[in-house]
Amino acid sequence: MSASSGPTTLSLASAAPRLRRERILAIGLMAMALVCFTALDSSAKYLSRELPAVEIVWARYIGAALVAATATRVFRRPRLLRSRRPLLQGLRSLLLFGSTVGNFVALRKLQLAETSTIAFLAPMFVALLAGPLLGEWPGRARLAAIAAGFLGVLIATRPGAHAFQAIVLVAVAGALCNAGYFLATRGVAKYDSGQTTLLWTQVVGVLALTPLLPWFWTAPIDARGWIVMLGMGAFGVVGHALLIKAHRLAPASVLAPFGYTQLLWMIASGWFIFGDWPPATTFVGAALVVACGLFLLLYERRTSAKA
Repeated sequence: MSASSGPTTLSLASAAPRLRRERILAIGLMAMALVCFTALDSSAKYLSRELPAVEIVWARYIGAALVAATATRVFRRPRLLRSRRPLLQGLRSLLLFGSTVGNFVALRKLQLAETSTIAFLAPMFVALLAGPLLGEWPGRARLAAIAAGFLGVLIATRPGAHAFQAIVLVAVAGALCNAGYFLATRGVAKYDSGQTTLLWTQVVGVLALTPLLPWFWTAPIDARGWIVMLGMGAFGVVGHALLIKAHRLAPASVLAPFGYTQLLWMIASGWFIFGDWPPATTFVGAALVVACGLFLLLYERRTSAKA
């Protein structure tokens, strides 16, 4: 070993424990964020008993807008709202809006475990759409994983076995919008900062929904409804703040696999709050969808490492 390599080796060795602690902390923050997002979806499902979907989605966007405004300090730096690709930013924001609406509408009829399973189709839609939109065509291994993931959703939701088949399609459309949102995010990252993109995401949702409130607004029937509505905004604020902090401490590739643990929280919340215990087919289908998503993630890592 040369003398010049000694300090570098020692510095790397001393940095390893700190890096490990940061990643463990990031995973813990990610887990807490997923608990908040589960509480957010649970609140939306609870409020859907008495409030229109437009009002519920608006409450979610107001909470997220507070996070974005606080994180970016936009009131001191209004220039952050300027986008070099406003049409692409607008499309991206509308795709997330469609994903949110699809998810919240589906929550009216489907169990939390079912909507969560369908939402995990998004990475598979991304792999499927990356070919025609970005020229990144999936190979046979990816196509097989995508097909198996769709089979998992069919097993989990049992189309034709109950009255919610149309609602399943709404949830699938929401997952498709979420995939388009992800791809648009990759495109807009070439032109705008992350802070600008974060602001546009929330501002477009608030501007799109606020003018509709006079026609859809329904006051909660009791204090519990108001508390849940306020809580939904709080869960969104805290969840996004935890997620932002987690991604500052660890790369997305490290945190992504833990996103699938949200399914466990959704199952627990559905049983505890709504008395919904998923049938065995939902567990089987969800396991297949999660396995396919993890396979795609690992496949992407290996492909990137070889490149």
